[in-house]
Amino acid sequence: MKHVILCLAIPLVVSLCAIAAPKTGDWTAWRGPSSNGSALEGDYPTKWTPEDATWKIELPGIGSSTPIVWRDRIFLTTPADGQDALLALDANGKQIWLTKFGAESAPRHRTLASSCNASPVTDGEGVFARFRSGRLIALNLDGTIRWQFNIDDRYGPEELYWDQGSSPMLAGDLLIVSRLHHGKSWVAGFDKQTGKQRWLQERDYVVPAENDNGYTTPVLFDYKGRPALLIWGGDHLTAHSAADGALLWSCGGFNPAGTVNWPAIATPVIHNGIAMVPVGRDDRPNQARMHAIRMDGSGDVTGSHRLWERDDVGVFCCTPVEYKGRIFLLRHRGGIVCLDPATGKTIWSDAFKRSSSSYYASPVIAKGVLYATREDGTIFAARVEDKFELLSENAMGERVIASPSLTASGLLIRGEKHLFLISAKAP
Repeated sequence: MKHVILCLAIPLVVSLCAIAAPKTGDWTAWRGPSSNGSALEGDYPTKWTPEDATWKIELPGIGSSTPIVWRDRIFLTTPADGQDALLALDANGKQIWLTKFGAESAPRHRTLASSCNASPVTDGEGVFARFRSGRLIALNLDGTIRWQFNIDDRYGPEELYWDQGSSPMLAGDLLIVSRLHHGKSWVAGFDKQTGKQRWLQERDYVVPAENDNGYTTPVLFDYKGRPALLIWGGDHLTAHSAADGALLWSCGGFNPAGTVNWPAIATPVIHNGIAMVPVGRDDRPNQARMHAIRMDGSGDVTGSHRLWERDDVGVFCCTPVEYKGRIFLLRHRGGIVCLDPATGKTIWSDAFKRSSSSYYASPVIAKGVLYATREDGTIFAARVEDKFELLSENAMGERVIASPSLTASGLLIRGEKHLFLISAKAP
């Protein structure tokens, strides 16, 4: 794991080193154990139909969160009987348990969102999840509730144009939650054993309309030998100490023209101490940007640590992928761009077949094959290591908004009605 770093003599880092590291095939969080959306090992399919699935199970409700995997267990947030719930399956897709927490919260966007937008996270000892209703929960691996509380009840209602989507993440013995909205914005660390707030760092910026709305997920990184958190939203990129939330550095200058309606949706991706930051929106003409920020600064680094920026390429909702030192962008209408993270230059660009449907799920890459999910349920597989080579176009027979997961058994795909496991034996 990139985020299992040198064990220094501070409590948080000691606790980081004590946690069992994920094995190949564990997909412990929304973007995987390394937060980069890729896997270097494993066997994965390149062409399939829904009938080729190793197994397919009907889900109790519609959701857009990504399944996570620890060893032989799969965990997935889902509505069930009108309630927020978390489902556990074994490697064969058989239900182990389904724990319900109370009434779900209906989404504003009925086709792209649900009460379960954020993906869960696990450390192999517990499972942690956040729901649109405001619930933040921790479960033991047997499905019993360790603790839960409602963020909205404790800190006030979340004021977003659309639907909550920031996933929680783990940093040692802390569960990290980012709450960026049109209200008191903050990032906080909660004790993962008790749910007690250990620290809360306010994060408010005066920005144009909707730009204070954030749907991104915190990213853990190593800052000068200490675990730190990268937070993107409110037209600012900030770094915080994971131990106490203290601000390490901040970077502005992403929206000098003051363009409105630029919510932060896609999460930055890191390579070699550089954060690649998706800015603006690719669903509107000439509003997509990419910036690269060096992450070793302190204080206000707006004028000192911007490595490069581009105003001719970017994404809307799809978080970029880092794979073998290259950055891959899946654009809103199916364009695919491979960038050099050191220079920002395009190595190559191509596109998937044009359609009336767009791309909202973030892509993943496994052993050089990129999987891109279109909202109509078509999943493309393309080899992308040296150039773009389309391998297949795979229709799942139902809408797919959730990002795929890369597991030891193959590709996990969460559709509108079913969860599929597609293994490498698919033709």
